[in-house]
Amino acid sequence: MNSSGTDWSSLSERLHRIYKGKIEVVPKVPVSSLDDFNVWYTPGVAEPCRRITRDGEDASFEYTLRWNYAAVISDGTRVLGLGNIGPAAGLPVMEGKALLFKYLGGVDAIPLVIKENDPEKFVYIVKALEPSFGAINLEDIESPKCFYILEKLQRELNIPVWHDDQQGTALVILAGLINALKIVGKKISDVRIILFGAGAANIATYRYLVNAGAKPSNIVVVDSKGVLHLHRDDIEKLKVENPWKYKIAIETNPPEVRSIEEVFNGSDVLIACSRPGPGVIKKEWVKKMNKDPIIFALANPVPEIWPWEAKEAGARIVATGRGDFPNQVNNSLGFPAVFRGVLTVRARKMSDEMFLEAAYAIAKYTEETGISEERIIGSMNETELYVKEALAVAEKAIEQGLARRKLSRSELEQEIRELIERPRRYMEIAMRNGFIRKY
Repeated sequence: MNSSGTDWSSLSERLHRIYKGKIEVVPKVPVSSLDDFNVWYTPGVAEPCRRITRDGEDASFEYTLRWNYAAVISDGTRVLGLGNIGPAAGLPVMEGKALLFKYLGGVDAIPLVIKENDPEKFVYIVKALEPSFGAINLEDIESPKCFYILEKLQRELNIPVWHDDQQGTALVILAGLINALKIVGKKISDVRIILFGAGAANIATYRYLVNAGAKPSNIVVVDSKGVLHLHRDDIEKLKVENPWKYKIAIETNPPEVRSIEEVFNGSDVLIACSRPGPGVIKKEWVKKMNKDPIIFALANPVPEIWPWEAKEAGARIVATGRGDFPNQVNNSLGFPAVFRGVLTVRARKMSDEMFLEAAYAIAKYTEETGISEERIIGSMNETELYVKEALAVAEKAIEQGLARRKLSRSELEQEIRELIERPRRYMEIAMRNGFIRKY
């Protein structure tokens, strides 16, 4: 039960059984008689096929759904807080992700769970799927395998590839932190930051923080074995098995080996993406931080420290991953708009610069609409946030030469806005007419 008295787990189980899935395929072209299939299928469909053969694979973006089609792909090895539950058990999550893609970003997404744990074979399967899609969203893949898979697919595919547990989480964290720092009057280049947890989310967050102006020497990373530094007993093993974490150890390398408790002394920001609490982060540790500390306790379903405990210990701003507390750091503020932006311009790749623009757009929109200690980031019901974010991503893709389409700002905004608003209008019509039954 939550603060509203609703047992979400029991309700979700019952409704999943009733609806038997969250998305379906519906026609988008008019069919008034069977003669229409002479256009949409044989013999007429042969002409688009010939045009694609003649003009090259990129022409498929003009003649098919590919321009707005994304795959949500997982092997089920790290699903939410449930761990390695396998692809079939992970399918409800991927389907829910596809629903969010459509409802929030106007993106047609399809969930694909793959029964393959070998990273090379997984990459081979995704590469074989490339001609069907305009972008790939990797989801819930265990670390460090997820880093290898992402980097290899980014190199070898000619469509954008994104891993939401990396870029999505990091992007939204950065957006929230930008505004939190404005409220407390500190600069990202000056603050001392603790990254508590060294999985996919915080390893990506480290990179984004540095790209946004944070100094590696001001960042300390803590994993399940303690403080990450070059003199740990497992450092040579990390060099081979997890070079992404090893790189952080080289770049941060605290000047002296400290206990986890000592790491909090004089720190300004804590970003925890570790294991569910409570009690993972102790009040006594927060009390050792500088004045007006910022706490991001993002484990789900229970944060590493309860927000009220962090506040009692002196925290000025607290963010969690939950929607029933202020300042929810929610990946759903990122991926629908990012994909909307790259798909609108038919981008060939994604870049860190595009993700930074997305974070800055979220932060700017939130500031313009009013930031406070309990609102450092916008919410999922603010459509304009998604429009501004997608526009920023699309424009950066054009600027970097990664876009197949080049549109003016006004053309981009009009198209993006229409695509983002359309699913909500469709939902209203479908529910009003009983095509989607209310529960």
